Amino acid sequence: MEVVDLTHVLSPGTPLFPVYDPVRVAEKFALASDGFNVNTWTFDEHSGTHVDAPSHFADGATSVDRLDPADLVLPLAVLDLRERVAGDEDAEVVPDDVLAWEREHGPLPQRCAILVDTGWAARIGDPGAFINADDSGILHSPGLGAEVCEFLVAQRPGVRAVGMDTGSLDIGPSADFAAHVAWLPTGRYGLECVANLDRVPRAGATLVVGVIPFEAGSGGPARILALT
Repeated sequence: MEVVDLTHVLSPGTPLFPVYDPVRVAEKFALASDGFNVNTWTFDEHSGTHVDAPSHFADGATSVDRLDPADLVLPLAVLDLRERVAGDEDAEVVPDDVLAWEREHGPLPQRCAILVDTGWAARIGDPGAFINADDSGILHSPGLGAEVCEFLVAQRPGVRAVGMDTGSLDIGPSADFAAHVAWLPTGRYGLECVANLDRVPRAGATLVVGVIPFEAGSGGPARILALT
């Protein structure tokens, strides 16, 4: 078994959705003066590689600390959108992408997660390219369409999580966060800023999501692994 780390290192240089504050790290105690090392970290819940809990877009919905642990270890299906994104930075995942995966690999597992490899993770070292805002401040990046989220909820209800290697489940120019709205309030969760999907087989891996159970949290940074 190979373990593939799907997590970007969290640091003050981590690219973030523009409404969030930068990650900050400060030394609190030092070995030389205090006998041990401790840093103080300050970050918004949705920083770096992280979980979007249902409560992120629905009051009273499941918070990150109340996610079913069984939903944090799931068979993994990886959709490959790299070719389409090379020609369209705002490409959307649609139901046909799921159906194409099933034609090649068979039906989705009864309970599973779907992650989308767009190649965007390669931009993580260049915050400007990762956020990809145009001169008007509009972001451009691929994402899930509301239609595919609605399709999965209605036709593939065993899918418990979806995720992107971009900074959002939605396409960059989205103004209404339609994918978030269609997906999270149904009690399912999302993953954003996922790394190394090019190293994961399109079918047959197992996803492991190690997220801190922040009390009443709308999400939080996570260590995400694929077992292949």
